[in-house]
Order: sequence, then C-alpha cells, then structure tokens
Amino acid sequence: MRARDLMTAPVITVQPWTSAKEAAELLSMHGFTALPVIDDDDHLIGIVTEADLIRGRIPVDPRHAHEHRDHPAAANTVGDLMTSPVTAMSTGTDVSDLCQALVDARIRAMPIVDGSAVVGIVTRGDIVRVLAREDTEIARDVKHRLEIYGGGGRWKIDVRDGYVHIVDQYNDDTDRHVAQLLALAVPGVVAADTAYAGEEQHR
Repeated sequence: MRARDLMTAPVITVQPWTSAKEAAELLSMHGFTALPVIDDDDHLIGIVTEADLIRGRIPVDPRHAHEHRDHPAAANTVGDLMTSPVTAMSTGTDVSDLCQALVDARIRAMPIVDGSAVVGIVTRGDIVRVLAREDTEIARDVKHRLEIYGGGGRWKIDVRDGYVHIVDQYNDDTDRHVAQLLALAVPGVVAADTAYAGEEQHR
C-alpha cells in the first residue's frame, strides 16, 4: 500500500500570511490536525499544527498574571507559527515507511507531494483507520480489483486480520504476481500471497 492509497486529497493548504485565527477555524471545521503551508508557486514551505496554533493563544488568567510576567505576545500569522523546513513524502512512498517516519519524527501528519506540489496529507489517524478495516471490507475491495483485471469467478479470496490469500483457477505466474500487487494496494492489507488452485487441492 502506498501513500496515494490512503492520503486525504485534495488537501486544504494555507499560506504564510494566513491569520492564525483562520487556520484554527479550518482545522476545527474539517477535523484536521495540521495544514501544509505553501508559497505563491504552490510549493510546500512548512506545516502548521494544532499545537502551533494553541501555543500562546489563550490569554493568561488575570488572577495569576504576576506568575507570567514574561508572557510573549501571541503570533498572528501562520508564518510566525509554522515549522519550516518540513518533511514530506511522495505519493509512491510505502505506507510502512511513512508510518516509521511519523513515529521517528514524533509528528502526527505527513504532507504528500508530487514533485514540489502538495497533493495530499496522511495522518496517524488515517493509518489507524486503515488498520481497523474489517476483513470483509478488505476482501470485497480485493475481489473487485481482481475481477476488473481477470474476470469474475476466477479468484478465491480469504482475508484474516489483513492478511490476504488469493487462489487463482488458472496457473499463470504473471497474473498471480499482478493479483498480489493489486491486493497490496487495497487499504487495510498487511500482506498478500497467491496460489494456483490445482496446487492447493494437492496439499
């Protein structure tokens, strides 16, 4: 499974001069955790997160103001708050590599780019939702893709905890390889293998 298979697209972006208030409204409205920041040429230059927007935005309770004498003035634009430069990954990135990058960098969202243009975003929540997909949903999607490729009634599909086993009625190594690749592209698939029905019957 690749980044393109589970990214949110099109992605909502902001620019450095977008107000912090407007960015917060966008996050709240859409339930996002982060917004990629782009320049005039639509190139990715940063990312602004919930944490960035919260920091310093809530006024100090006047009853405790003496404890916060050096409280900094709140930043007003995304450019004041964003993280830059920002890590991004391509649409063809393997989701396992993307997961590792999210964990290693301790970030919750990864912008997905095609060249230097932002085309989507993947969050930890997106990955958790994919991992939680029911086997019956996964089997239905795999079956649909295989029927488009090789016709109906040809494939027997078994899915257990995201592991897909495909049995082909025909003994064609190339088709089975393609079937495996098609299955691996389905969200929720952890691994996939294939077999020829004739060999399965002799086991």
